[in-house]
Amino acid sequence: MNIEEYKDVWVFIEQQEGQIIDVGLELLGAGRELADKLEVNLCGVLLGHQVKESANFLYSYGADIVYVIDDPVLEQYRTETYMTAVGDLVRKYKPEIFIYGATANGKDLASAVATEVMTGLTADTTLLDIDLEKRMFEASRPAFGGNIMATILCKKHRPQMATVRPKVIKKPEPVQGREGKTIEETISIKEEDLVTKVLEIVRDTEKAVNLEEATVIVAAGKGIKDAKGFAMVKELAEVLNASVGASRDVVEAGLCEHDHQVGQTGLTVTPKIYFAIGISGAIQHVVGMQNAEMIIAINNDPEATIFNVSHYGVVGDAFEIVPMLTEEFRKVFKGEESEGVTADV
Repeated sequence: MNIEEYKDVWVFIEQQEGQIIDVGLELLGAGRELADKLEVNLCGVLLGHQVKESANFLYSYGADIVYVIDDPVLEQYRTETYMTAVGDLVRKYKPEIFIYGATANGKDLASAVATEVMTGLTADTTLLDIDLEKRMFEASRPAFGGNIMATILCKKHRPQMATVRPKVIKKPEPVQGREGKTIEETISIKEEDLVTKVLEIVRDTEKAVNLEEATVIVAAGKGIKDAKGFAMVKELAEVLNASVGASRDVVEAGLCEHDHQVGQTGLTVTPKIYFAIGISGAIQHVVGMQNAEMIIAINNDPEATIFNVSHYGVVGDAFEIVPMLTEEFRKVFKGEESEGVTADV
């Protein structure tokens, strides 16, 4: 492999039913920085059916070129079709770097493409950079239980690939009127050639927990101890019309479902306000919430590491402070006069 033949930064643009999901736009922001450092083009890869009109939308988020394969066989995500389409594009146009969102489909596709084109893949990265001297893509992720950050290199193969967790990177502001180039390609397989068929799409009509889009999250950690403590946290969340989050300890204790879990093995969230109640501040949890606009921590240990990332810290017993906060917020929302809460901050 002559790695000098490979150039440009590519971003896989994931869409669902023709609608582009945010992680692709977030990665265009990161990809723009990488491409500028390398002085190459930033390219989006958009697959689906009746999606080519979305290319103009991607230019406003930083893409210079958008590769589009628009075909009925790509209407629903299937590993076989998407792997074939992306593999053909990679072999033809030779990208230097290729990043994907660490969604269910993104991780599945990235690992399949890595096998298809025989290159490496760094999964669930949280930091991206370029070593300009060596022209090397640096993809970093938590390792050894989150105790260190490992930077992983792909020295001998191209493209250099990584999946990036949603919400880790802030979505850029669009630049209206920005233009780019669309390159349309075709897929080399037909529906009758496929092993897998989409027979039916069954939608879950139950209300899903969507912490990634929450504005306010009240999260419980090991310090809430039991179901009674978790109920206390839920009550505060209800008063604030907030979503409930949890550390891994709370989920493993059976106090809530995994879709509430924030952290390395859960979700990455970026709310405006994040209440960390009884959360010690282990890196495994912090990587999932450190980009919140405001973090308010309540912990009875003044040396708890959660205070290192919080904007406001309350040292005290959560079983005393949280009920007081709940009552005070309830009064405020009812328009009643508040007497205030006193604590060490």
